[in-house]
Amino acid sequence: MELPLAPSAAPERADAARNRERILCAAQRLWAERGVSCTSMDAIAAEAGVGKGTLFRRFGDRSSLALAVLDVRERALQDAVLTGPPPLGPGAPPVERLAAFGSAVLAFTAEQLDLVLEAEVHSGGRWMRSAPQAVRRLHLQVLVSAARPDCDVEYATDVLADALSAQLLAHQLREREMPLERLQAGYADLVERLLG
Repeated sequence: MELPLAPSAAPERADAARNRERILCAAQRLWAERGVSCTSMDAIAAEAGVGKGTLFRRFGDRSSLALAVLDVRERALQDAVLTGPPPLGPGAPPVERLAAFGSAVLAFTAEQLDLVLEAEVHSGGRWMRSAPQAVRRLHLQVLVSAARPDCDVEYATDVLADALSAQLLAHQLREREMPLERLQAGYADLVERLLG
């Protein structure tokens, strides 16, 4: 079963597209310099050269803006899953692909942890309903079903998805000081024990 990329946004006017791109670039730049929680929407609007009204009409709040930035970044990960070399891409057994997927998602999340936390924690559930999350969940479900069609596929998918949560990752990395490599190996072990 082939997985679709997250749907692209509807076509927009040229000026709206330019404003969107300026806002996304400004947000990324300021968040990299100051951190997500220390950057106001006012500062992002000023940096992008747009009015606050334009920013708020377009994105609504910081977590929606974080979702938009993550959506752009998520497409590269989705591309690797759909067309990249195995074991992340097609061609490897399902259990190997699941371990590689978990490793890639953990690295992706760790690289931009504060941004993913903003989207996951403060979006009022929009993160869980976002197109990238739907594609991730579908990918996990397809691979779990291929690896162990006799198991409770929905439950196993939930367990594997929850182990990739930014909140859990932040706790493990920051509070427990567990290195990313340990978490990636632990995810691979979880997959093997659950589905191997």
